[in-house]
This record gives sequence, C-alpha cells and structure tokens, in this order.
Amino acid sequence: MTVQLDADVATVLEADPWMAELVATHGPVSVTPAEHPFEQLVVSVVNQSISTAAARSIREDLFSVFEEPISPAAVLDADRDELAAIVGGQKAEYIRNVASAYERGEISPDRLTDATEQEVIDALTEIRGVGRWTADMYLLFVLGRDDVFPIGDLGVRRGMVAVYGEMSRDEMVEKARNWEPYRSYATKYLWLEYES
Repeated sequence: MTVQLDADVATVLEADPWMAELVATHGPVSVTPAEHPFEQLVVSVVNQSISTAAARSIREDLFSVFEEPISPAAVLDADRDELAAIVGGQKAEYIRNVASAYERGEISPDRLTDATEQEVIDALTEIRGVGRWTADMYLLFVLGRDDVFPIGDLGVRRGMVAVYGEMSRDEMVEKARNWEPYRSYATKYLWLEYES
C-alpha cells in the first residue's frame, strides 16, 4: 500500500506551487507524538546550536552509554564527568536540568499534551539551558503538534531561501501563514529541501 500525505495537509500545502513541488519531490511526511518523549527532548538539547553532523556523532556516543530509551533517572544517575565528556560540560548540565524537570512532572507530555503552544514554551524555557528553539522542537517532535513554524531554526530559514529566494524573518513568518494549520509539515519539507 502506498503511503500518502494526509488529504487535508496536501490540500493546504499544495495550494502553494513551490510547496507542492517539495511534496512531489520528497513524498509524504508525518507529524506524530514521540514514542520516547524524554529521549527526543534530550536529542533536541544535544542538537542545539551545533551542526547536523556534530549532533549525529554526539547522539551516537550518548546512545552507546545509555540503555535505550534514555530515561530521566538514567541521566540523573549517570556519572557527571562521563556525560560531560560526551556532550560538553554545559550541555551535560542542561540535560540534567531537563531530566530533573521531567522527573518532577513539570514538562512531561501527560502534563503538556493539552497545554497551549505558549504554555508549553513557557514551561520549557523556565528550565536553564532550554530556549525557544528547543521548545519548538518539543512541540513538533515530542507532542506532535501540526502547526509549528520554528523560525529560529537555521535549516528552516535556509530551506525558505532555497525555495523562495532571499526573505527577511518577518517575510518568512508571513509566508508560513499560508500553510496554517499544518506548518509543521511544511517545516519538514523545508528541512528535507535544505538537507538535499
């Protein structure tokens, strides 16, 4: 059976001829809640502010140390120096911070599933080491929200420029309104285009 893009998503995205071309080129994408939410959050923290290649290497090293899926308890029980040797001292602290918040139930999907986008962002960015980019990744990859447009992501902006030409951030945000309420899907297509 051929996998297809959800019909409602296709209708919205393919109204934009450039986005329709990306859909045709890259095939269907999906947006679903994470099977292992905490591990996905750790991946987002690792990915902050570094290249895709560097992030991939660090993730591989990290996953070799922990049993999968990575749990908050395992992070908090881990040797601090060993964790710091893999991800760096600052990121090790950030990962421990999110593990503590997760253990306390402050940022678990159970608590945030029905929260508004702003409530999710507020809850996450109260944690030292978690910024807006990571909060957007949590909305998209952990909670599986359909309408996230992470303008702070370099890959998204470069994808926009590759497809639509030079634009300011404000123009990108305005352009993305055409893809509501499925901007998460458009985001995935922009990443695919940038990575290709």
